Amino acid sequence: MVAPPDNDVLWARALHVKHNGSPALSGVSLGIREGEILAVGGPRGSGKTTLLQCLSGQLLPQQGEVWFNSAPVHTMGPVTRERLRRDRFGWIDTAPVLVPELNAWENAALPLMLRGCGRRAAKTAALEWLERLDIGHCARKRPHALLQAERQRVAIARALVPAPKVLFADEPTAPLHRADRAHVLRTLTAAARSHGITVVLATHDADTAALADRTVSLLDGRRVNTVHLPPAAEAEGRAACSLSV
Repeated sequence: MVAPPDNDVLWARALHVKHNGSPALSGVSLGIREGEILAVGGPRGSGKTTLLQCLSGQLLPQQGEVWFNSAPVHTMGPVTRERLRRDRFGWIDTAPVLVPELNAWENAALPLMLRGCGRRAAKTAALEWLERLDIGHCARKRPHALLQAERQRVAIARALVPAPKVLFADEPTAPLHRADRAHVLRTLTAAARSHGITVVLATHDADTAALADRTVSLLDGRRVNTVHLPPAAEAEGRAACSLSV
């Protein structure tokens, strides 16, 4: 077992994952520095979500290693990995999953309250993020009364409220219109930089990837040198690539 570089907050080596016998990742390695915004680019089905799931401890690779701050995530037990995800990581999914019985601010505050934070302090933090994402007026609405784009903003606020060490975002603006997408991404990246949050952002959109410090590209579960991502206004999924050596 080889220890990761000291300046990488996340480090993965030779990740192999198969889903139902089909390769999802084939030997992917990468390092992510603290405070870096890294875009993982590639067309749909290229392995981006699987890579984020491995890096965040949601999914154990069949082969390979994942390290967080020099701790081997790939050898942690389920309880330890769950605690890591709860206390150090944030996750934004492509589709928002909110608790239907809770209103918007309660959904956003949920991670803090699960950590034992007082209701008043958790509410204050949640309302601040809802305002920054332009949905403060929705704070008392329950998910069924929100538009899809509003629900996604609540989910983004929920991921940012506890100030995670690493934020994983899997196509976080997919449900949003183009104008909303730009605003939310600016808020997300500005928040990450101001709070020193490392971001791993999966995207198939060139405009989104351009906001990152660096982009790594996947195609058919492998690291590649280049993948030409279309801008948001163009048809999705077109790609040209050359294999890494």
